[in-house]
Amino acid sequence: MTRIDRPVRPRRIRFGLRSSRTVAIGSALVIALTACSGDGSAPQSGAAGKRKAAKAPVWRTNPRSIAALGDSITVGFDACTVLSDCPQVSWATGTDPKVDSLARRLVKRPATHSWNLARTGALMRDLPDQITAAADRKPELVTVLIGANDACRRDVRSMTPAGAFRADFARSMKYLRRKLPHTQVYVAAVPDLLRLWSEGRKNPLGKQVWKLGICGSMLRDPDDLTKVAHDRRAEVRDRVVAYNTALAEVCGTDPLCRFDKSVFDYRFTGRQLSTWDWFHPGTGGQKELAELAFRAVTRPGRSS
Repeated sequence: MTRIDRPVRPRRIRFGLRSSRTVAIGSALVIALTACSGDGSAPQSGAAGKRKAAKAPVWRTNPRSIAALGDSITVGFDACTVLSDCPQVSWATGTDPKVDSLARRLVKRPATHSWNLARTGALMRDLPDQITAAADRKPELVTVLIGANDACRRDVRSMTPAGAFRADFARSMKYLRRKLPHTQVYVAAVPDLLRLWSEGRKNPLGKQVWKLGICGSMLRDPDDLTKVAHDRRAEVRDRVVAYNTALAEVCGTDPLCRFDKSVFDYRFTGRQLSTWDWFHPGTGGQKELAELAFRAVTRPGRSS
């Protein structure tokens, strides 16, 4: 008889418990590796990790050049003579040893490596023009003290809205960072205008000067203690607080920016005010601002 070979049956591959375990183990391994690194790559260690950490910006406490931006406070308006700028006593770049400005304390050659670009009457919306001027000089530190004029208007309705103030500052910082990517920024808080009213009103001559129209939103009718007047002043102070919140939060997103709230918190007295208008800082006030700024700029550690 002829032998008939049986057909060879193909071997069946069994998909059971063992195969499922293999898939599960593989999936767990992929998940574990992914969890170690946000982009799926292996975590860095040793020298590579140290190099990556070293790239984080570090605040330098000894800048070699300073550009000062802001308003009449920074140019020393009414600090020396009536209705005049007096930049030599500026807290930021002044040359007067009685003030001992930030530039005198930090910069080896302040005469050639510090620039006062602030302008009397400047509002927050004017800051980009000053940044443009600063960019040409490429300073290692920029100081910003601006915002009092946004609150000091003829009445509360004329004050810069808090949202517009924030937006203007955010645009300014974005512009500054584009022009000066490695420059450090010191941002001083807007001073407490309510304290200015409470201290300045103690001087009879000061109150007469205020009648000329200085900061009407806060200083109009300084002896009016009615609820209406109280509410008006409170609204101005609340706006200043909102400005400072915006300054702090926008500055906080930039690793090379420091916001200094101490300028708002400082308990100044009439001795620090100009004897010409009892509104702007006099020489004594400029000296205190320089001291506050120096403490903030030279504080070790990161910007915040």
